[in-house]
This record gives sequence, C-alpha cells and structure tokens, in this order.
Amino acid sequence: MSQYLAEDLPAATGTKALRIWLKSSGYARRLLLGEGGDPWGEGAAKYLSYFSQARGLLRGDVAEVDLGDLFRSWLAHHPALVAEMGSKKRATYPLRRMLEEDGPRRLLDEVAEAVAAHLQGQVPMVLVMPAPGAWLAEAQQMAGRPTEVDDDAVEDAAMYVADFLRCVAGRPVGGLLLEEGPEPGPAARYTPVLNAAKHYRWAVVGRNVAPDGAQVFDAVIGADAGVTGRDVSTELFATGDLPERGADQFYFAEIPVGHAPEAVLDALARLRG
Repeated sequence: MSQYLAEDLPAATGTKALRIWLKSSGYARRLLLGEGGDPWGEGAAKYLSYFSQARGLLRGDVAEVDLGDLFRSWLAHHPALVAEMGSKKRATYPLRRMLEEDGPRRLLDEVAEAVAAHLQGQVPMVLVMPAPGAWLAEAQQMAGRPTEVDDDAVEDAAMYVADFLRCVAGRPVGGLLLEEGPEPGPAARYTPVLNAAKHYRWAVVGRNVAPDGAQVFDAVIGADAGVTGRDVSTELFATGDLPERGADQFYFAEIPVGHAPEAVLDALARLRG
C-alpha cells in the first residue's frame, strides 16, 4: 500500500490495495480508554499511544485521524473558546473562530508528525472531518446558537476548513474524508477544500453525499450499490448477508461504539473472509 490514498483507491482492474476501510474511533476510545475517554486531552504522545493500540487491534487499510473528535475534546477543555464562538451574530463565526484557534492547529501538526512516523508509509493517513455544512451546524450548536446553514455560508465554511488544513500541509497526509450530516450539503460549494487537497496531492472521499454532488469527490462512501466505498456497517454488525464487492469497490464499516470485542473480531473475520 501507499501513503497516498489516491494510489490505493480501487481501479476497475482490481489491482489497487484498499479493500477494507474501518471507522472505529468511538469503539476504540471506549475499549482502550473507557467511557468518556479522550485520546486528545494530554497531547501528541498520549494520542500516539492510543492510536498505535487501536491500529494493532483492527488493522484496517486506512489510518484515520478524526478532526471532529479533536475539536470536541479541545472545546470540552476550553470553555472560554466556546463562549467566544457565540459572541458574534454572523452565522459562520462559530466555525471560523473555532478553526482559527492556534492550540488545535499545533496539536494536529504534532499528531500528524507522530502518526506518520509510526505508519512509515505503510497505509495512508486520512483526516476525517464533518463536511463544511455539517461542521458549520455543529459549531453553531456547540456555541449555543440556532442552526443557520445556507449555500453561501457553506462556501465560507469550506474556506475556513481549507485555511485550517494548511497547518498539516507539510505532513504526509494521504487524504481527507468529509462526512455529511443527516441532510447532505451542496458539494459544489466545497471548492476551497477540494482545491487545497488537490494542491497537497490528497484524495478527497465523501461519505453519504448527495447524488448530484458525487462527481466532485475522488470516491464516495455510501450504501448504494454503485459507489466506490460500499458501506456494509448494518449488514456486518447485524450478521446479515454482505453485498458482493466489485473489483472497483472497497468495503467500509463503522464499528458500533458499544459492540463486544469478540463480536467485532468475528465480524471483521467475516468481512476479510
């Protein structure tokens, strides 16, 4: 496999390496750190210890670093920032203020350096985050503001996300995963993020995106049969029949937070079998 996600995405020939993408941050935190555990709360060294243990347990073809979790942790430890996020009326201000904070930028840079050294280019390091509109809504809710999201605000949010990503521009990041909320946002307004990723040679994958926005991504994860990343989370952990994976597809599965370890191992053995 490669450190670059773009080089591992399945081709129609079936020759590329990515076959199983596991999303496991919630499950791994509970299992390794207990209920309410926070791998981000004590710096990069603590995070790397958690990350390496989680990788050893699950061994997916992608190594995720969840930026949504990073900021949830940071805000939990810095209530003054939360208050400041709600101090101006503009709809995009909570996200802008959150992403411009220097502390999370420095922490992510340190974590990205440590994780990359640990991985040694064996699998791509993928930064996982809410899609711009979903992150905008979450930041507004965290700041105690009503949710106010329109297409122009989403484009502004994408600019703030693109600026934030500059903090790891010099690290060997392999790609991005943008996760939509319950209602997919206007992917045509994500251009600032997409352009930044292209400049850094990062593939961008969208999860649960609107069908009319799928073409802007390098790959899409969803439950539909025709997507590159076939989300089999429901079938896998409900012990249902797995859909067949095509040569140009990979399996994606999000491990339920409360699932028993023995059941997770059994499910993953079935997925890999």
